[in-house]
Amino acid sequence: MTYKLTTYKTLTGTKRILELRKRKRTEAIIYQNEEPSYYVDCFDLQTESNVIMNSLVLGQKRSISNVIKEIAQKNNVNISVKEAPLLSIEKSFELKEVELPPLPENWLN
Repeated sequence: MTYKLTTYKTLTGTKRILELRKRKRTEAIIYQNEEPSYYVDCFDLQTESNVIMNSLVLGQKRSISNVIKEIAQKNNVNISVKEAPLLSIEKSFELKEVELPPLPENWLN
């Protein structure tokens, strides 16, 4: 899948974030240990972990970020959803082809 690798200039330096090309509330790139590692799409009902995320996010009317925080605490893993820094300027971007797997099902049970 093609993602947007954006470079932001912030007060603390330069940050590079892999983002969706079009921002949607039902999709997210999940970072593990500060690296893009997983892709969640709540409307992809072909993948079991995405079906579970669908019920956690849409069924319970919660944000993906909050659900990911709870999964991280429960499983003692360092995962998060990265967004553009608040005080930043988009310096540049490039399109990048990356294959990211869905979240592991055992984290969601």
